[in-house]
Amino acid sequence: MDQQPKHVLLVEDNPGDADLVRMRLVDGKAPVQVDCVARLADALDALDREPPSLVLLDLNLPDSRGAETFRKVREKAPNVPVVVLSGQDDEGLAMKAVHQGVQDYLVKSEISSRRLEQAMRYAVERQSLLRSLDMARKQQIEFKNQFLSHVSHELRTPLTCIHQYVTLLLDGLAGPLAPDQADHLKTVLKSVNQLHAMIRDLLEATRADSGKLRVEPRCISLGKLIEQAVAMMAPTAQSKQIGIEIGFDQRIPLVNADPDRIIEVLINLLDNAIKFTPADGAVTVRACMQDTDPDMVYVSVCDTGRGISAEARNLIFERLYQDPDSVDNNRSGLGLGLFICRELIRLHQGNITVASEPGHGSTFTFSLPVYSLAKLLAPVITYQGSLRPSFVLVQVNLKPLSNPPLGNWKETWQEALETLRRCVYLDKDLVLPPMGSSGPVETFFVVASTDMERSGIMTTRIREQLERIVDLKNKAALTIITKPVEFLRAPDGANLQAQVEHVANRVTEMVKKTLGKEQGCAAKAK
Repeated sequence: MDQQPKHVLLVEDNPGDADLVRMRLVDGKAPVQVDCVARLADALDALDREPPSLVLLDLNLPDSRGAETFRKVREKAPNVPVVVLSGQDDEGLAMKAVHQGVQDYLVKSEISSRRLEQAMRYAVERQSLLRSLDMARKQQIEFKNQFLSHVSHELRTPLTCIHQYVTLLLDGLAGPLAPDQADHLKTVLKSVNQLHAMIRDLLEATRADSGKLRVEPRCISLGKLIEQAVAMMAPTAQSKQIGIEIGFDQRIPLVNADPDRIIEVLINLLDNAIKFTPADGAVTVRACMQDTDPDMVYVSVCDTGRGISAEARNLIFERLYQDPDSVDNNRSGLGLGLFICRELIRLHQGNITVASEPGHGSTFTFSLPVYSLAKLLAPVITYQGSLRPSFVLVQVNLKPLSNPPLGNWKETWQEALETLRRCVYLDKDLVLPPMGSSGPVETFFVVASTDMERSGIMTTRIREQLERIVDLKNKAALTIITKPVEFLRAPDGANLQAQVEHVANRVTEMVKKTLGKEQGCAAKAK
């Protein structure tokens, strides 16, 4: 197969260097079409019009310099091989680009026709090989995920049946049991629950591998989640005579996170901490801010257990990894828990790490983004360095028609939220993350860059799209309320960031007032 490129895009702003490369290409054995541009913007346009066989790229251009040049080219045309043209003084930068995905680099002063032709041919071959390997890897992952998903679902049915009948026997509904019979059945039930947990982890890991693991961030108080997780694990800790403490600074701001998923992470970390901590030990959950990273909240779970070796620390978040030094009785899972925790925290734009020394306990720490309405609003309520002229707050309420709600209420409101997000203009409107924990009534808010007179077009579009959701009318009552966001406009030239903060504070006040009224009405109804 001929791997010699037929069409080359040369991105070089130095006319002398560009002429040298052209001349070397003409001297080559195979005919090559060469298009030459001097700026990155022109190169990106050319990649849009007609992707070439290969790009010869100078990293330092008039409108872009360094690794950012290569990154933008790769984003525009990820399947086109790239060979970097380097000067003697930036060969180190070229080597760095190779580590980040460039197929090869050439020093301009050392380019010969043979060397250039060889580099281009090898670059095309490497890119073709990488595509083949990537395709094979994806097919392998897809096959594995389908197999695991199928087996997991097939196992659930008999396990559910076993669980139901064992529970029925333990409850005495099939007649009295002798003490030893009850003990044996409790052992069976414990094993069934363990298998259920393994299957759940397998399904979650499969979703993570295939990119289907989802989080639904909300504006929440982290303290309440920590208290809930500790309360859930307290009986397990008490049975091992292990104390659990909470260290939480009440000044910590709200975070943007999925409460169910963060509870899942906390439970997993607490369960591991309790499992590997001896009797009379202690587990502590802390939350804090760091001066070096004010946009994140850090949560740590510390234990006084046996600690983790250096080798295990490097692998502990990998799929299916289990520490070979752990006590056999403590191996009650598949080694997927920490892998799932890592993927969930990544989906929150955070990070999870471990610090530990053998014999001195372990500390697992993960970070979550602070909820900053000003940062979320800034791209949509500003235009060309100024605040847009007017804004409205659109409130969308979904209230179940029955108690309990018909069908899967979580799936219903999630579908409604996804539909709502498709109804807005991404550059001018923002669907706020849901506030607080999920409840029987869901309220969503949209900040729209329009005025009350024109907002009717948006609300009509939202209502029409939401009412198209299958069976929504039979499950929930839909109400849409629009209010103007009234604020004092700063004089021209005032700090734009301060103006955005002012609008964000006003929106926050309106949302809190609305939610406060609704919660008050709900309390009275009870």
